[in-house]
Amino acid sequence: MTNENGSRTAYSNTGMVATAHYEASKIGAQILDKGGNAFDAAVAVGFALGVCEPNASGIGGGGFMTAHCATEKRNIFVDFREVAPMSAKPTMWKIGNDGEVIGKEKEEGGKSICVPGEVAGFCYILEKYGTMSLQEVMKPAIELAQKGVLVTQLLYEDLKSNREKFARFAEDGNAYLKDYRVGDLLPNPALASTLSKIAREGADAFYRSDLTDIMIKSINKHGGDFTKEDFANYKVRELTPVTGSYRGYDIISSPPPSSGGTHIIEILNILENFEVGKLAYHSEEHIHLLSEVFKMCFADRAKYMGDPDFVKIPLKGLLSKKYAAMRAESYDFNKIEPATPGDPFKFESCDTTHFSIADKYGNLVAITKTISAFFGSGVVPENTGVVMNCQMRGFFTGEGKSNSVSGGKKPLSSMSPTIILKDGQPFAVLGTPGGNRIITTMVQVISNLIDFGMDMESAVEAPRLYNDVMNLLHYEARINEETIKKLIDRGQECKKFKDWDRFFGGVQGIIYQNKKMIGVADSRRDGRAVGC
Repeated sequence: MTNENGSRTAYSNTGMVATAHYEASKIGAQILDKGGNAFDAAVAVGFALGVCEPNASGIGGGGFMTAHCATEKRNIFVDFREVAPMSAKPTMWKIGNDGEVIGKEKEEGGKSICVPGEVAGFCYILEKYGTMSLQEVMKPAIELAQKGVLVTQLLYEDLKSNREKFARFAEDGNAYLKDYRVGDLLPNPALASTLSKIAREGADAFYRSDLTDIMIKSINKHGGDFTKEDFANYKVRELTPVTGSYRGYDIISSPPPSSGGTHIIEILNILENFEVGKLAYHSEEHIHLLSEVFKMCFADRAKYMGDPDFVKIPLKGLLSKKYAAMRAESYDFNKIEPATPGDPFKFESCDTTHFSIADKYGNLVAITKTISAFFGSGVVPENTGVVMNCQMRGFFTGEGKSNSVSGGKKPLSSMSPTIILKDGQPFAVLGTPGGNRIITTMVQVISNLIDFGMDMESAVEAPRLYNDVMNLLHYEARINEETIKKLIDRGQECKKFKDWDRFFGGVQGIIYQNKKMIGVADSRRDGRAVGC
């Protein structure tokens, strides 16, 4: 196993794991060392991250996997996104005169929770594509929950800022109610017990057992309206990834109900109409171009994107090179335009974690998973240790919108686990948390790699920016202030963030160079890459 020296970057010829937590990366590498494939390691890492990074993900949430399956020589996508309970409807929340939800019930407590998909998703992935048993891959996570995880500065800050939320929904067995300091161990015996039951009994332990009854009782106690059928009817879906190309590289990413992959490809398609690599990096022109194209994308996202089982999405149009060329024609270096959607139908023919894994067999796995906000809804059902998501906050407020809430519907997502191939061979595996910033962060890292020829570490560590339909340019403070001043002088509103800010995500990536795998973990999070 490589990378015992504390570096966030690792090198290997046979296998690589890049996650947001060193313990999880080590666990994944150990699975690969034992002969497991990338799918075995992914499930082991996924369960482990729910223990050692409980602020960002866990079995009370859900996610997506984009993967390249070497034995079948095809690209796959597994959707284990959370689903609204059948009782859900736009009138379930109290709405103020401003059209927004009164209070926090859309983001905290029982009315913020969707049916979790993570356990079903991991069991599906392991059974269909893995080689090891559920007990084998879950053992490290169970031991970690029993022993305890180290409280890092980031975990400490999230525990502190969510203390009041946990107290309002307090239940027995909630390990996060205790006061911790940086450097303490945080054991979670209730979660260890829950994970042990899942390891023995499989997904049914979570969706069709006495554990299910306990979870539903606590959720409903805190304002939810769930039935046993909501859990029992949950289904994992395997879909076809969205695909596109950028300057000769194949981009393989997440389809709806994630908006991420579609809009990453849309933005790249628009940027392909400009000689991005010839622009001075983070010059006024470079930042302005990215900012304006980001706004075009988010205007389209707001108008057209939702759960494809409920709304018609002009997917082929949004992915069309011709549509992108039309959008590119509207760009003007001398103007700051409002965010307005185009008409892709003419071209028809948010506090998460990500990990990337590559194995010696040629399998590539990218998984992004979440409980939505840090520590989710704040509801940890009695003696289960499970932090429940607050994924209902992902729906738009009100009726008649593409992403309005409805029973059995999946909320819109930006999660974008992505694989890049060059001439049919692996080039990169990457993804990031960060809500809507996932899309823009992924575009910037891909452009850094392809347009500017950066190595993976430089591409991931470079300062980031973000803009959307609010027409406000967010930027990390390392971007030159003189350049920002020029943009402000021309009328661009700007907001400065820290030099290295979690707001802009935490990319975990692997790149292939000279037949060697190089794994990189973003310094905006606690992660490290580990090779084997």
